[in-house]
Amino acid sequence: MANGTPYIPETVTVHLGRPNNTSARNVTVSFPDYIKNVASSELYPTWPESALRANIYAIISYTLNRIYTEWYPSQGYNFDITNSIQYDHSFVENRDIFEPISRIVDDIFNDYLVRQGNIEPFYATYCDGIEVTCDGLYQWGSVDLAKQGFVPYNILTYYYGDDINIVENAPVRTNVPSYPGEPLTIGSGGTDVNRLEIQLNRIAANYPAIPKIYPTDFTYDVKTADAVRQFQRIFNLPQTGVVDKATWYRINYIYTSVKKLAQLNSEGLTLGELPKQFDLPIGIGATGLPTEYIQYYLQVIGAYYKDVTPVEQTGTYDEATAASVRSFQQVFGLPMTGEVDERTWDDLYRAYAGIVENVPIDIEGENAVLFPGTVLTEGITSEYVRVLQEYLSYIAQSYPSIPTVTATGYFGPVTRNAVSAFQRQFGYPVTGSVSAGVWDAISDVYSDLRFGYQKQPGQYPGYVIE
Repeated sequence: MANGTPYIPETVTVHLGRPNNTSARNVTVSFPDYIKNVASSELYPTWPESALRANIYAIISYTLNRIYTEWYPSQGYNFDITNSIQYDHSFVENRDIFEPISRIVDDIFNDYLVRQGNIEPFYATYCDGIEVTCDGLYQWGSVDLAKQGFVPYNILTYYYGDDINIVENAPVRTNVPSYPGEPLTIGSGGTDVNRLEIQLNRIAANYPAIPKIYPTDFTYDVKTADAVRQFQRIFNLPQTGVVDKATWYRINYIYTSVKKLAQLNSEGLTLGELPKQFDLPIGIGATGLPTEYIQYYLQVIGAYYKDVTPVEQTGTYDEATAASVRSFQQVFGLPMTGEVDERTWDDLYRAYAGIVENVPIDIEGENAVLFPGTVLTEGITSEYVRVLQEYLSYIAQSYPSIPTVTATGYFGPVTRNAVSAFQRQFGYPVTGSVSAGVWDAISDVYSDLRFGYQKQPGQYPGYVIE
């Protein structure tokens, strides 16, 4: 969830002790049950309902802030929050839940607080206000305010300021760790790369030795790797220029710290600072890079999955694309909308990546080698770059405007120039990098010149998945 659009996680994993108490157990409970337990442990059910609601809003928001910022996972822990009141909330395993509190939580468990103009759930600290005082909400003070006729929102603004909003009816989803699952390196692409670059640029404001990355886009290139290496040097990590799990979560922790996202005086995370997303859902009439990838993935998946209808790559999301998407959604148990929302996009990529992982690279065969799933750009070394170079060199025999390139497997300036020349020759935007659509175009031209006809990706796989 971290640094994307907030949602309500289905479950919360609670550490029954201080964070560094390795002998303490973790327990996982549903999000509403966790809020009910904490509220029943810290509040009195006889308090006025306005006071109860204000306090429960604070408990929900604080909990979501911990989960949203991945505060504990980014420090190497395997839980979301602790039950130590020195650090978090009071949580008593298997305790009885008060009925008035249970009823309120069922009503508002997917509502949370934000500062106006910010995205992240507000770090709503609180204390009892008698034995312990703090800069946040006073629990017993909220009771006095409720008795004076204050409604929950007025109680909250009394303690947190007038710029507090309540976000209502946030969606409930399975909480998925933000780490992409595999290291990010030169050639990686997508919103994870964009998020990484945004975070590094903000960290660089506090640590100027880290070079700024401009522009922040979807491609992990040499500039991104240089910034990562400097970050790793400053924070005593192996200087690989590759973002593994340790580097990913260290970046997340430092970013949360410099922006004070897990503090009452948070700098705040604005909508403009969220990683750029494809404009989801994507549907009829859409064009551009997202449609290019969707059609390419569907064409490949359709060759391997019996009940997924392949689609022609037109560059426009038409009725045939929508029908293909519906067939994919049916096979993967998704709502058959014909549009690509976040769940459909994720499953498309996973299905495609699984195919690529299991299909051998065979440049001598007539079948087109599949796009590797990551943008090929300058600085990459891989077997797919070698295939690209072989294709371009063969094409260059018929198109003198395209320079011949040696098949070394390294994507250097010569390869970039050859790609740019191909893009100019065949009317593609001249980027010097290879996306799914450019890879497909190069494969088509290569197969047409070598075999006398174009071979579509995934054609004749030899087997299908029932």
